[in-house]
Amino acid sequence: MEWSFQSAEELSAALRAGEVSSVELTEEAIARIERDDKAINAVCVPDFDRARDAARAADEARGRGEDGPLLGIPVTVKESYNVAGLPTTWGVPEQRDFVPEQDAVQISRLKAAGAVVLGKTNVPIMLGDLQSYNEIYGTTNNPWDLERTPGGSSGGSAAALASGFGALSIGSDIGGSLRTPAHFCGVYAHKPTYGLVPTRGHIPPPAPALPSDRDLSVVGPMARTARDLALLLDVMAGPDPLTLGVGYDLALRPSRHERLADFRVLVLEEHPIIPTGSAVRAGVNRVADALVAAGARVERHSPLLPDLTDAATLYTELLLATLAAGFPEDRYELMRTFAAAVAPDDRSLDAARLRGAASSYRDWTAANDRREAHRQSWRQLFAEFDVVVTPITPTPAFPHDHNPNFVERRLDIDGVAHPFGDQLVWAGLATMPGLPATAIPAGRSPEGLPVGVQLIGPMLEDRTPLRLAELLEQEIGGFVAPE
Repeated sequence: MEWSFQSAEELSAALRAGEVSSVELTEEAIARIERDDKAINAVCVPDFDRARDAARAADEARGRGEDGPLLGIPVTVKESYNVAGLPTTWGVPEQRDFVPEQDAVQISRLKAAGAVVLGKTNVPIMLGDLQSYNEIYGTTNNPWDLERTPGGSSGGSAAALASGFGALSIGSDIGGSLRTPAHFCGVYAHKPTYGLVPTRGHIPPPAPALPSDRDLSVVGPMARTARDLALLLDVMAGPDPLTLGVGYDLALRPSRHERLADFRVLVLEEHPIIPTGSAVRAGVNRVADALVAAGARVERHSPLLPDLTDAATLYTELLLATLAAGFPEDRYELMRTFAAAVAPDDRSLDAARLRGAASSYRDWTAANDRREAHRQSWRQLFAEFDVVVTPITPTPAFPHDHNPNFVERRLDIDGVAHPFGDQLVWAGLATMPGLPATAIPAGRSPEGLPVGVQLIGPMLEDRTPLRLAELLEQEIGGFVAPE
């Protein structure tokens, strides 16, 4: 039997029943990577020798009667996580020789749960693109169409999952970097509530791996089924033992509902800043139709919804403020010069990018106060609804575009060109207020490309969108291997 596309849950059951060993699963995964990854280039840093050792150790542990949530399950991890003994570069050529001595907290949690780490997956330089390519490891291709991107910045992980290279992976998200690759590759991902999953050791080299919460940024699970997402989130979530973990334990609320018919869902398909392509709109409507057919309450409009234009502008300012904190001094001063020339009444996203990049702490505090107002609006909305369904990006996976000037890039939406960066507005809808969002497969485009949507849930109620994802998987189907 071939195991490569089985879920982690199914593999765990087979391991417990003695139907397969971790060594067998690991050897099959390695053979598949060695055979198929030449064309896809997802696993940029293989760690096969240590994976074999970990698989043998997992089988021995099971032989002693031990068990664990991921015991013996082959997985991959995003290149941006520190793994002791492997390079962490974030795609930066100058850091190609940086090798951390300690695992990131999430790598430690995977290993403690019994996972077998096959290797690391490819990223764009500094995780700063919706594609996955860099000078060190080259370009990762979408398994559904090698001429297209798998997304970014967790594109290597999504491509690995879609190709059967391990049952699970972990990535990160500040601009849709978990959700966009899942959408483009037809897999699942979950952007957790901000702060729910500790990020220590997920940091650009050569910075020390200290506890910190970078604004907007989260790390989270990726999988081929919704139930596997929930399984992996349980492994990853909980406070860092060096900080809040000293005094707090995690106790997430259960899902608000267990049946589709009980969910109250707001469905959005249009954004005032950028149009939604026909293929993505069809995916949103497929989910909406399934909810209606199951008896769920589905609405298309609500006066409780925060203003989408203001949300996108605020997200853009906060995102650029966070990114610009790492700019070299000369580039930061250049941003300040450009921002000073922006007209006070210019409310475009380009103006928001400049204002954000040049913002002071005073500016950031004012923006954060606006964010708290948005969070309050979301609390009021989630008293009326349980989940909001939206696009992740306006289109399926687009062709590779390595133009280093993002301003010059264009996104083709049903034959009309739009600014490349504007597609981030859908991802930012959940990111800016720190809400959980689960990316799920929702069908195929006329060209046969995967299409996904996101299920946005209430803060710290991650189990609600995850449960809805599981129920929808039963109704409309889920992951299908590339043809």
